[in-house]
Amino acid sequence: MKKLVLSMILGSAFMVSCGPKSTAVTGPKFTSAEHLAQGKTVFENSCNRCHKLPNPEKHDDQGWIKTLSRMAPKAKLSDEQHQMVYDYLISVNKK
Repeated sequence: MKKLVLSMILGSAFMVSCGPKSTAVTGPKFTSAEHLAQGKTVFENSCNRCHKLPNPEKHDDQGWIKTLSRMAPKAKLSDEQHQMVYDYLISVNKK
């Protein structure tokens, strides 16, 4: 019985770790006011559907890469939208 429970837990952990992740962002790309404004719009409209908008200062640049890699697929963001949201967040981040 213990083996069964342990194998179920390990199997579940494996399945969760294999979930969709996006790797579209590795650093800043867009700096134009137009792209940053689009990033803000995507951030506000896409992220706000499921939860309260996080403060851009919650993470540093690398922290946002990790967070957005998990969240962009859930929000069904394109690679370009993912990049624009990242660039917007780091542009207003004071860290």
